[in-house]
Amino acid sequence: MTNHSETPGSSENGDISQAAPPDRAHRAPHEGPGDEHQVTLRTPAELADALPYLLGYRPEDSIVLAALRDRDGRGRFGGRARLGIPASPDDWAGAAGQLVHGLVTGSERRGVRPEQMVAYLCQEPGRGETGRDVMERLRPLAQKLRVECGALDIPVVEALCISDGRFWSYCCDAEACCPAEGLPMGPPGTSVLAAAATYAGIQVRGSLSELRVRMLPREDAVAVEQAAALDATAATLVSRILDADGRAEVAEETLESAERIMRRLAEAPCVSGVPAEDLRDDRLLGHDEAAALILGLQDRTTRDRAAAWMEGDEAAPALRLWRALARRCVGPYGEHAAAPLTLAGWVAWSAGDELEAREALAMALGADPDYLFARLLHQACNEGLDPESIRRCLREGREGGEGAADATADDDAHGGPPTGRAPVRPSTVSASGDRRRTRSPATSRAVRRPRGRRPQAGRGRAGQSTGAKGVASAPGTGGRGPGDVAGSHESAASPTSHT
Repeated sequence: MTNHSETPGSSENGDISQAAPPDRAHRAPHEGPGDEHQVTLRTPAELADALPYLLGYRPEDSIVLAALRDRDGRGRFGGRARLGIPASPDDWAGAAGQLVHGLVTGSERRGVRPEQMVAYLCQEPGRGETGRDVMERLRPLAQKLRVECGALDIPVVEALCISDGRFWSYCCDAEACCPAEGLPMGPPGTSVLAAAATYAGIQVRGSLSELRVRMLPREDAVAVEQAAALDATAATLVSRILDADGRAEVAEETLESAERIMRRLAEAPCVSGVPAEDLRDDRLLGHDEAAALILGLQDRTTRDRAAAWMEGDEAAPALRLWRALARRCVGPYGEHAAAPLTLAGWVAWSAGDELEAREALAMALGADPDYLFARLLHQACNEGLDPESIRRCLREGREGGEGAADATADDDAHGGPPTGRAPVRPSTVSASGDRRRTRSPATSRAVRRPRGRRPQAGRGRAGQSTGAKGVASAPGTGGRGPGDVAGSHESAASPTSHT
């Protein structure tokens, strides 16, 4: 089972005009290619419909804040922040405070303080509930968000609850426009904003749960076979990795095997649909091959060298391989998923997919919260750093240069990096100089026991944000620590947990 807060992408760009109190109109011109096209959002219904385009995906069990800023007398969307709704109402005040302050602080750091806010609460009904029940249950949370924003002199001009295909406004109780039974959401993809997004080439990627499932460990009959293969491989491979000479040999075997499988994936015929693509990749990866790669990548230096496959023709098959290996970290080997998930997050970020990057890196931290490489990459991605600086270090390392990665302590413990190919060590990533406790590069089931369940989504430190590029988003985001804070900034949230 995997529990974690959804991780979002970047923010800043789109716009929304000042709220006009008489008719509560929200005019939101959204900039398209070349700023030639604008879409004006005038009603709560249009604001509700805009949410997936602000984030780039459809949020689930989420608190979302969208900051508004003034430009030429018209309000525009600024930063966006998302956080999973804490399961316990006792945690709502803390979550609201951290989410609001994270968004405001990040926006101020970028020189654009929010002037107004739009808040969204998204949750599907539980057993025996209706959408209206959800709205009433979450009303205190909406009020806490409004109080937190008001304390900073930032009014919430609209607060919406979206549940069971309907939406309600917490800011209006006029039966004529906001009836007690709520209003139905329009069919997806039929609004003016949806048309503008399609014209601009922007796609909403479904929900984050659909993205996560591509990297979750399998739980079918194949998982039993994979666990047996991991047991058998660990019995022979771990002792070799713990030996200095054997470690170098295993490193070369791991990288050569990975390259061979990447070529196999690249040459595979195309199939239609994401589930079919993942099934095809799973069939092209044997249990013993997957086991050897998973265990080999527990060596930090080997993992850093594999991270150099992050651009050009290598990036796509590498990302497919890392996802497939994460799916094979089954049962008690869940903690081993930190390495392939971190590699998947890095390749996705390097290729410009910040949404998948944040999700994979959060899942890596859920698998192993002490995994420093994932923590540093997650923070760098959230802070909107340019991955080119890291790519440059990896290229130099691939050509024989030296850097500094969080594998330093491991190198000391195991007699230096493997010989052969030059180690790849992104000095940019390890700029913090943080040298944490070390682990054996790989351990058997008996030594590396599975962790217990992590906190539920949304019960972490703070929120998360994203934006669809073009119509309702923009580059740049910031962050603190291993989670995402928002808007122009994203706040730390409870990461994924493989158990």
